[in-house]
Amino acid sequence: MEPAFFRGDLLLLTNDQADPIRTGDITVFKIDGRDIPIVHRVIKVHEKTPQDTKFLTKGDNNQVHVQVDDRGLYAPGQMWLHRSDVVGRTKGILPYVGMVTILMNDYPKLKYAVLGLLGLFVIIHREQ
Repeated sequence: MEPAFFRGDLLLLTNDQADPIRTGDITVFKIDGRDIPIVHRVIKVHEKTPQDTKFLTKGDNNQVHVQVDDRGLYAPGQMWLHRSDVVGRTKGILPYVGMVTILMNDYPKLKYAVLGLLGLFVIIHREQ
């Protein structure tokens, strides 16, 4: 979703079922068969009833001449996303806060070093 969001940004999400999804909303959704959620902007909404809403998404950094929407990312045979696919909609952002988690996953030894330093700090500074 660059340039709106970058790797390591922490997104603040809401998932109010009463609040309808509209064109332009930035949604986080999960696709069957994929472990990682996807963050993309809603480009088209098809609403028969408030309970039966379908929509298409597209990443901001995807080139229009290459891909008009995200149907290539959806599960095989899936042409639209449903409300049940949505994890949440972005309401805010905390830049770079998620880098801590990324670094801990990319470098597992760093995780143990930080835990060790925290443990040492507690032992040294505990009340006598």
